[in-house]
Amino acid sequence: MKHLLKLEGMPSAAMEEILASAKVIKAKRGGGEAKPLDGQTWALIFTKSSTRTRVSFEVGIRELGGSVMFLNANDMQLGRGEPIKDTARVLGRMVHGAVIRTFAQADVEEFAEYSGIPTINALTDDEHPCQILTDIFTFQERRGPIRGKVVTYVGDGGCNVPVSWVHAAAALDFELRIAAPSEFQPSTEILAKAGGNISCTEDIRAAVKGADMVYTDVWVSMGMEAEAEARLAKLAGYQINGELMRLAKPDTLVMHCLPAYRGKEIDAETFEAHADTIFTQAENRLHTQKAILAWLAG
Repeated sequence: MKHLLKLEGMPSAAMEEILASAKVIKAKRGGGEAKPLDGQTWALIFTKSSTRTRVSFEVGIRELGGSVMFLNANDMQLGRGEPIKDTARVLGRMVHGAVIRTFAQADVEEFAEYSGIPTINALTDDEHPCQILTDIFTFQERRGPIRGKVVTYVGDGGCNVPVSWVHAAAALDFELRIAAPSEFQPSTEILAKAGGNISCTEDIRAAVKGADMVYTDVWVSMGMEAEAEARLAKLAGYQINGELMRLAKPDTLVMHCLPAYRGKEIDAETFEAHADTIFTQAENRLHTQKAILAWLAG
């Protein structure tokens, strides 16, 4: 039984297979593509709100021939305290796969263990594997193979998105630089476990020099609203803006996984200058996640 629960420990061959499939799926969309989910029903179980993740998975499952049902915590006995493993064992007898967007990584892993159906992590506090596979697909679509390239992540370097970047960099052999205050950098345990060419620095200017991609995300993730004022103050010097990008290569890609808060992690002018890349990145969630679904069904 295959799952996509995290990029940590995921073989590079599996990542490359998904990325290659996404290219084919995007090219064939609406033109006689395969229907590997024909006759299947997949559950989307979300305890965190979403725009891009929900829409891309719902559309993707349908385009691959399947049916989809959306469930939030209030729709199920989970909202009343039923154990994850009991919900998993019930749904595993009724649906063919599950896409879960929630807080705890352990909940997704427990669901996969007890359900007996393919399970996808659509975001947890620990990792966001679908997003980073999409980002790599988008980079390669525009700049060719990511192997040997330099990716710079700017901002909160200890949250789920950069942590997934850490594991992807180690697996796919590209350089990852994380520019963040020391308290917002990945733990030494995560870095040691991943290996690879990964560095962390507080020097944002040095981090963007020679980068092939500069990437950011929101400074206040869901569930961290109580820390918003303190986080914004500490991260204020880690904004992607025109002055910073003048230090980068002229053709450096700027990417953002959205939603974007202009004037905080990125200024409005830089966002709009790179909007085509950023919204192609958003579109590519559909194609990459269809490739993930097809990979699990294969």
